[in-house]
Amino acid sequence: MSMLDGKVAIVTGASRGIGEAIARMFAKEGARVVCAARTMHEGEHPFPGSLENTVDEIKREGGEALALACDVSSEESCECLVAETRRLYGPCDVLVNNAVLSYAGRIQDFPVKRWVRSFAVNVHGPFMLSRMVLADMIPRRSGAIVNLSSWIAIGPGRGPYHRSPRGGTPYGTQKAALERFTQGLAEEVYEHGISVTCVSPSQVVATPGTVFHGLVKEGARQETEPVEYLARAVLLLATEPLDKVTGRVTYSQQLLKEYQLIDDARGYGVDIPGSGYSMI
Repeated sequence: MSMLDGKVAIVTGASRGIGEAIARMFAKEGARVVCAARTMHEGEHPFPGSLENTVDEIKREGGEALALACDVSSEESCECLVAETRRLYGPCDVLVNNAVLSYAGRIQDFPVKRWVRSFAVNVHGPFMLSRMVLADMIPRRSGAIVNLSSWIAIGPGRGPYHRSPRGGTPYGTQKAALERFTQGLAEEVYEHGISVTCVSPSQVVATPGTVFHGLVKEGARQETEPVEYLARAVLLLATEPLDKVTGRVTYSQQLLKEYQLIDDARGYGVDIPGSGYSMI
């Protein structure tokens, strides 16, 4: 029996990269996967990848999935996503909040419009979708919500400072908020048997987005992490018993090493300290 047989999963940001890998892994484990993002067809976004391609790959691999366009910053769009999931597949068992919008820049020059827009995607979207799927999870006394964070949530600590900042304060602030949201929501819904967790990659994952932002330099030798590591970590958090994982803020390789799924682990959460929330 597969780990997600009979389960309905929503994965946001599933048109490419990490979200695509999670959706495909969930489908291989028996879930009926609703792949959500803004890019329905190839060519609608500057980066390669689309919901259409993700669903086609899942079906080629023998899985079951459908594509629903969704802007997670819009309450109306989120409501439509959850309602259509319920109508077509049934109530959501697992929600993966992976969709992301990242801008870099120093606060003194950072446009207010970008601050508001990225907060809407990275924090308000997970809040709205979590709230909506809980309407089905709470009466059924089961469910799992997994949020995707980043090492950028780790602050620089106290001064004095000896290097120039890289402009990660806006995105780091949002991911730190998501980690606090994770533990607060986990406490609220614990009595209903619903787990809420958060995971970040231990090392940078080579995706169209990280290449575009210069976090991965094509042709350069650097430490990167296979996207499957993070997808497998999300699968673990979505399927492990409530009391083993809920409220956990963790890192992919730390988790996989703990479960003896990899022998060698490195990066954040392993040989680099994690965020304050990961220590609680």
